[in-house]
Amino acid sequence: MARTITHYRDFWPHYLREHAKPATRRLHYLGTALTFAALAAGLLLDRWWLIAMPLAGYGFAWGAHFGVERNRPATFTYPLWSLFSDYRMFFLWLGGRLTPHLKQAGVAE
Repeated sequence: MARTITHYRDFWPHYLREHAKPATRRLHYLGTALTFAALAAGLLLDRWWLIAMPLAGYGFAWGAHFGVERNRPATFTYPLWSLFSDYRMFFLWLGGRLTPHLKQAGVAE
């Protein structure tokens, strides 16, 4: 039985290890970027576009976990920490600052 993670500081390296394959992270980045596009469309065009936010975010992420990484998405056990970490990983990657976090978590780039 896996231990329960009770602090975010312990969850973050776990999250990164669950996203060890670059293809998994790329699909997450695409889904996360699409959440921003859906938000913009929802605010500027029609609020129905807001429905696309979780569909894009979770759709690409879960597809990556089941199809590429072959693991269970952490969002099923840690939904808020996973959501926060999706955006954290996205913005660290966007800023070119993700690699040290991956290395510290034991994930080869």
